[in-house]
Amino acid sequence: MHIPDNYLSPSTCVVMAAAMVPVWAVSVKKVRLEVTKEKMPLIGVGAALSFLGMMFNVPLFGGTTGHIVGGTLLALLCGPYSACIAVTIALLVQALIFGDGGILSFGANCFNMAFVLPFVGYYISTAITKHSQSNIRKNVGHAIGSYIGINVAAFCAAVEFGIQPYLFKDIQGQALYCPYALDISIPAMMLGHLVIAGILEAIVTVTVLSFVQQTSPGLMYHSVEHKKTYRPLYALLAGLIIFTPLGLLAAGTAWGEWGTDEIVNIISKGAVLGYTPSKMANGFSFPSIFPDYSIAGMPEWLGYILCAVAGTAILVILFKIISNFMSSKGKYA
Repeated sequence: MHIPDNYLSPSTCVVMAAAMVPVWAVSVKKVRLEVTKEKMPLIGVGAALSFLGMMFNVPLFGGTTGHIVGGTLLALLCGPYSACIAVTIALLVQALIFGDGGILSFGANCFNMAFVLPFVGYYISTAITKHSQSNIRKNVGHAIGSYIGINVAAFCAAVEFGIQPYLFKDIQGQALYCPYALDISIPAMMLGHLVIAGILEAIVTVTVLSFVQQTSPGLMYHSVEHKKTYRPLYALLAGLIIFTPLGLLAAGTAWGEWGTDEIVNIISKGAVLGYTPSKMANGFSFPSIFPDYSIAGMPEWLGYILCAVAGTAILVILFKIISNFMSSKGKYA
């Protein structure tokens, strides 16, 4: 679901980034008002959970791959506004350091995964579980909310991809950016998310929330419990880091994330594309430090683990530093 650079036109990227500005502004204001010094590190842990979840690629239909995002999970754990900030920072780290997702398309990626996903998932989940004391109903609500949230986000990405060939063509009628129209982008994106990725998102959401509820219920959003400890979550992060190389087992590239050397040979509806869109071939390129979560000279699996360690550390430490500038009541010193 990470849209690379040059798949969307600059004007589309500007519109999507502009749409995120008020979302970020409101989210930051809400976090400053609602999140205490004690709970601020939880946003960093949530961002790390999302970051690691997106490293576990799974095979989807047509030889492509996908991943969970954890947006609804973070919204239910930290609150939707905190989740927006957490996923935004995770996406920023991915784009700048690991080349996962574009720089110009950062606003679009945030709109889909940091705004649409957590807010849709959160409000559907809470609508189902409102006033309920039943753990079964809560789990069902969380599963449904997270399933719908990631699929709505995937649909938004599919539309952003699919409108490009209608709006931006050269004089020969060839697409300048993403070459796949809505009749291709929507089925291609939605099938894998409806059947596989959405179900995995729901399973992970329910499992992790149950884990937190049992080990440290005081960390839950709006919780009145007093039992708060980050140790179980840090242990969870460590376990996920160790197993991140499993994400390398899924062969193929995620739909819509092909490089310029790949897209010319992509088959869709039984036909090879046969060309590379000109603006894609000669577009913006940002040299990330560890592209595709790899480190030169190291075995692929080891580089993947070290990138997971680096990304997790950056996110956890960043929010820990922020918490150090807050007073005990949550106000900034």
